[in-house]
Amino acid sequence: MSRFTIYQDNYDDTTVVSNLFIDEYMKDANDAQLKVYLYLLRMMSARIPTSVSDIADKFNHTEKDVMRALKYWEKNRLLSLEYDDSKNLAGIRLLDVSRRSCADIVPLTAVMPIPPKEKQGAGAHKTENKGGDYEKPSYSADQLRDFKNSEETAQILFVAEQYLGKPLSPSEINTILFFSDRLGFSSDLIDYLIQYCVDRGKKDFRYIEKVAVGWARDNITTPQQAAGVIHKYDKNVYDIMKALGKSGTPTRAEADYAAKWQKEYGFTPDIIAEACKRTVLATDRHRFEYADSILGSWHKRNVRHKADICLLDEAYAKKKSGKNSPEYRISPSGQFNQFMHTDYDFEALEKEILSN
Repeated sequence: MSRFTIYQDNYDDTTVVSNLFIDEYMKDANDAQLKVYLYLLRMMSARIPTSVSDIADKFNHTEKDVMRALKYWEKNRLLSLEYDDSKNLAGIRLLDVSRRSCADIVPLTAVMPIPPKEKQGAGAHKTENKGGDYEKPSYSADQLRDFKNSEETAQILFVAEQYLGKPLSPSEINTILFFSDRLGFSSDLIDYLIQYCVDRGKKDFRYIEKVAVGWARDNITTPQQAAGVIHKYDKNVYDIMKALGKSGTPTRAEADYAAKWQKEYGFTPDIIAEACKRTVLATDRHRFEYADSILGSWHKRNVRHKADICLLDEAYAKKKSGKNSPEYRISPSGQFNQFMHTDYDFEALEKEILSN
């Protein structure tokens, strides 16, 4: 690629990083994006020409990574890319961040895909971007071969085959190329995506692609970001939120409670709904914590059906009405064992939770 000079309208012989950039942009950017932007500031302040290949060599990135980072910042209106008549990158104009108001700030987690390469020759398929950046193109056999043979992507294809337990078809390789080329996913994020879907029992690439596009629309660019919002795709979390009288997006802690009740405790929705119902009737504060204590108690007593809850309620009522009334615990076999003690006291529990 040709070399280009980075410039801005007002030149200052220092490398200045705007506080607004640090406060509002830097916190969500990934390594490559930060390195590229800061390096551009350095080159601009010294008026030293550089190129995509120079930047790639400087930080041990691919040229594709550098272009993705440049387009990322352009999409967020921190710079403007300029091209010559042959559509080669000829210049970069760094925009003045300090003059922008907070209302102008675009979230930095937007994915910056690379425009698809034009295909040459008769009958070549031309991708129409009807669905924006999320429309999957049909790559040529040469593109698929180059992608498959690339050292950068060979490992992720191998890992994907291990997760899926079978060789990848050309159509599936096409989809993974789409994740990388159009959605801008890193190898780590593709790895995490496929692992996440397989762990949920979903090996159909149509499902995996749907999740990938959802992540792209939610501006997810790293596995850490994906892990933080995975609960958004679990309808059961929202059902539990509604049952507890809460609205909005669940927090990570709330999603963790829901996951524990379903996966660790193995409770069915009707059992969880019953705990939520009792929680709402008992308190309007710390409802997830209160419901967790109820479900934790039921888990200790091997509750598996709503009828089991009725038996525990009866045992608790007898205890309150008479001395030394036994508690009933449900055994894994479905039988009921008697104990001379109980901690099934949610009145005391509420006092403890509300005091914290």
